[in-house]
Amino acid sequence: MVTVPPVASDSDHLPVGPSVPDWKGARAPARRVFSGRFCRLEPLELAAHGASLWQAHQADADDRHWTYLSQSRPGTFEAFQGLVAAMQASDDPLHWAVIDLRSGLAAGTLSLMRIDPAQGVIEVGNVNFSPALQRTPASTEAHALLMRYVFEDLGYRRYEWKCDSLNARSRATAVRLGFQFEGVFRQAVVYKGRSRDTAWYSLIDSEWPDARDAFERWLSPTNFDPDGTQRQRLSQCRA
Repeated sequence: MVTVPPVASDSDHLPVGPSVPDWKGARAPARRVFSGRFCRLEPLELAAHGASLWQAHQADADDRHWTYLSQSRPGTFEAFQGLVAAMQASDDPLHWAVIDLRSGLAAGTLSLMRIDPAQGVIEVGNVNFSPALQRTPASTEAHALLMRYVFEDLGYRRYEWKCDSLNARSRATAVRLGFQFEGVFRQAVVYKGRSRDTAWYSLIDSEWPDARDAFERWLSPTNFDPDGTQRQRLSQCRA
């Protein structure tokens, strides 16, 4: 349930939002490395990550996890390297490679985008995890590391997640990570020659401490059996 904050009144006795008297804006994200127990986020670079990302995505035989991305999967190594080079050159979206510490290789990418420091709003997007990264502790930790950076280092008030409303897997992931569903924007985007209704989710700064504590409990070594099986789900750690 989304909690509606109390409202104040202006001089005409009309309701207005709560005052934010000390707000000076957030900071723009920078290309930095973030390390965890299961993964490391590195600013995306073609030379360092292009070949391993190509190899990691070869395990996706039917291209299913490219279905809801804005671009189709490149059909050749050269085209894929061109895509990675374009991603490296971009400042918004700003892309990171996710290094799986089990292999030491890049196994996926994600980005910060629609960056608005003045309003303190930023979005996580372009999440493209290869089969080697999907449904692993590293995939969850990658999001936790980026969230911590956004809220604690950069000072953002609002962290957004948007996806095709038909992308059931992305929607379930958003909820699992602690985002709150806000609604569907109808006919919001045309991509790959088709219409998209966009589902919106958000996490705000007042919710981050609880989300952070849940991530820390879930990622703790005590939450995993010797074979790596989780003892508690992330939702249980949050509860």
